[in-house]
Amino acid sequence: MNVIEARELSKSYIGGDGGRVDVLNAVSLDVRRGEMIAIVGASGAGKSTLLHILGALDRPSAGEVALDGESLGALDDFQLSRLRNRKVGFVFQFHHLLREFSALENVMMPLRISGWDAHKARARATDMLARVGLSARSTHRPSEMSGGEQQRTAVARALAVDPVVVLADEPSGNLDHANAERLHSNSRSWCETSTLPWSSSLITRRLRCAPIGRCCSRMAGCRKRMCGRCLPDAVR
Repeated sequence: MNVIEARELSKSYIGGDGGRVDVLNAVSLDVRRGEMIAIVGASGAGKSTLLHILGALDRPSAGEVALDGESLGALDDFQLSRLRNRKVGFVFQFHHLLREFSALENVMMPLRISGWDAHKARARATDMLARVGLSARSTHRPSEMSGGEQQRTAVARALAVDPVVVLADEPSGNLDHANAERLHSNSRSWCETSTLPWSSSLITRRLRCAPIGRCCSRMAGCRKRMCGRCLPDAVR
């Protein structure tokens, strides 16, 4: 079963000089449940733009996206917000943690928004922080944590609601080698665990991270296609 189906996605912007900038050009992509995909490309190739469209943070200029069988184009902004909260886990390059709240409270936040009571949300957040090795830092605010600890907190937050799909934009970018490898190993394990049937799409510039996924595609001007199921010669 596909949890993401994207068809002929294109995205254009108007640049500072008034000219059109084509970021994505007719991208089609299917992601099966339980599958992990790495999309690899240079900065500016369109990876983050694609991620934002697949996760309902942005709308394409053309094309269609279905998430867990639901067409995103048919939803209004409120419905998209509700879908993001319940079905999509995001890990961004720059954490986006709430500075005035502790690590535990940050991980609890999407759970409380989803309607979990405080006790269950706290227990779930505590467990997720333990999974990323941050039990001892749960009461610390972002300003009291290293960049790597903030990133691991963001990972725990993304996974807390048992999302249908996890979209991670360079999730190990601020981690040391040991913690990066731990994150990649855990992500693969979580993705394949039957009780947590996520589909995880990992976006990274670093080629050494790509092998964690079963399917890898380059996004670059050379238009090289590495897997027939992935991006078909589509990104400029």
